[in-house]
Amino acid sequence: MSDKYYILCIETATSTCSVALSDGHKLLGLREAQEPNMHASALTVFIQELMADYGITFDALSAIAVSKGPGSYTGLRIGVSVAKGLCYALNIPLISVNSLRAMAQGYIADQVEQPKGQILCPMIDARRMEVYVAMFDTHLKELEETKALIVDTASFDSWTANGQQVVLFGTGADKLAQLFEKHDGVEVVLGFQNSAAHIIPLAWQKFKDQAFEDVAYFEPLYLKDFVATTPKKMF
Repeated sequence: MSDKYYILCIETATSTCSVALSDGHKLLGLREAQEPNMHASALTVFIQELMADYGITFDALSAIAVSKGPGSYTGLRIGVSVAKGLCYALNIPLISVNSLRAMAQGYIADQVEQPKGQILCPMIDARRMEVYVAMFDTHLKELEETKALIVDTASFDSWTANGQQVVLFGTGADKLAQLFEKHDGVEVVLGFQNSAAHIIPLAWQKFKDQAFEDVAYFEPLYLKDFVATTPKKMF
């Protein structure tokens, strides 16, 4: 029996299109780019390039892991559709990871010194002043569940009033720097990008626990329904 457990991880919850290949908890390779509306054209290309570069055939994969949302409706639909298609074709399990939890995992892993006592608040942009958000401690314990939130200067007062430091990061946080620039209890970290590499530790744990999704019925966590806009008439 092989001691290799290759897992292909897919992240499309934001404008980042990212694919990672892991052996258990170890990152082998990564393909990603940040560009709006690129998922449909780039995702399968990234997957094929990554597999070819490491000489791993698709039938050697043990599972597919996908960022399940919340996030971009179109991005999530594409990412989950590709993941489910691969699982069907290869007859391997599907693993889903909450996009915000993966972001918190990635933030912690990126720190030179491990954060202590902070409240981690990953955010994904949901347009205007609304964001998708969850709250975690530095051990990834969920303190507030995933939700859509319209942010104002008082949004985190229940935490900061107790002397706790709230750290905002992600595409939803980038637009809030000016809002919180005079708020001592809230730190906004700019430029944090989602990555399929952040999924790996969480996916590996779920693989070991055999916490798999039903491929036939699994759907992304959209939080909000897709709303199509009608182009304005030209006169």
